[in-house]
Amino acid sequence: MALFENFPLWAALISIIFAQVVKIPIHFIATKEFNPGLAFSTGGMPSSHSAAVAAVTTGIGIEHGVSSGLFAASCVFSIIIMFDATGIRRQAGEQAIILNMLVKDFNYFIEEAKVWSKKEEYQKKEELKELLGHQPIEVFFGCITGIMLALLLYPLF
Repeated sequence: MALFENFPLWAALISIIFAQVVKIPIHFIATKEFNPGLAFSTGGMPSSHSAAVAAVTTGIGIEHGVSSGLFAASCVFSIIIMFDATGIRRQAGEQAIILNMLVKDFNYFIEEAKVWSKKEEYQKKEELKELLGHQPIEVFFGCITGIMLALLLYPLF
């Protein structure tokens, strides 16, 4: 039963769900395109990874104090995760864009050389996921989302 009383854990989980769901209306406002699948995808505004680690770190800070070793460890890991979201994961997404373009060009060439369109769908390769990482602004707002939700949720626990 102690698991249900673990405030940092619940703050992080609620922040993930909130950040994922709020991507849908934000995307709709920005592009006028309704895409409910964004709730189950990586990337986008705000970063759910950043929201989660900011919420768990804020929760630990509230419960154990900002001078505790647990808060320090959580804070360092949160910074690493947010840095990774804007760096390595974002670069992997940009590389996926280029690779997908190359695959499309190659497939077009094959289609012209052979009868590509007659092949079964399972024989065709899937595209690589391009929206892997986050822009710094997405990570920033994910972090703010996590901190705010943790602060708002704490009185409920």
